[in-house]
Amino acid sequence: MERRAFGMARLSCGSREDALDIVQDTMLHFARLYAGRPEGEWNVLFYRILHSRITDWYRRTAVRRRFHDWFGKPRDGENDDEDPLARVADTISPDPAEGVMRQEFTVALQAALARLPLRQQQAFVLRAWEGFDTAQTARAMGCSEGSVKTHYSRAVHALQSKLGEFQP
Repeated sequence: MERRAFGMARLSCGSREDALDIVQDTMLHFARLYAGRPEGEWNVLFYRILHSRITDWYRRTAVRRRFHDWFGKPRDGENDDEDPLARVADTISPDPAEGVMRQEFTVALQAALARLPLRQQQAFVLRAWEGFDTAQTARAMGCSEGSVKTHYSRAVHALQSKLGEFQP
């Protein structure tokens, strides 16, 4: 769960360090408040907190950008450190061509997801990657099931149009 939450946070904020902070803060908050809850509720509660932390990060970043722009200070550059997970050997496929194709698809998918609006990103990640149903996703995102369906549908259609070259 930690790795998937980190991926979701990194996708949302684009910064490895910020994503690590968000996930750590989420885990601490979750453990402090919800450790006594039934284990079946943990996934939804955890992602609800993660969603709130990502939204808070967006708000703080927007305020910082306004101040930086207002005072004419340069913004900090993105940290392009190599992702340590990228160095893990691929044990799924011994075929190098398939591995390269999968890696190209992963890069294209991450880029396409990063261009989606935040709510669509979250709906897609929770539904497609985490396997949440519509009700769980709605609770995690703090919105209605109809809103989840709309965001997810729009995300899927946008990704299909952007990743058409990878479809069989």
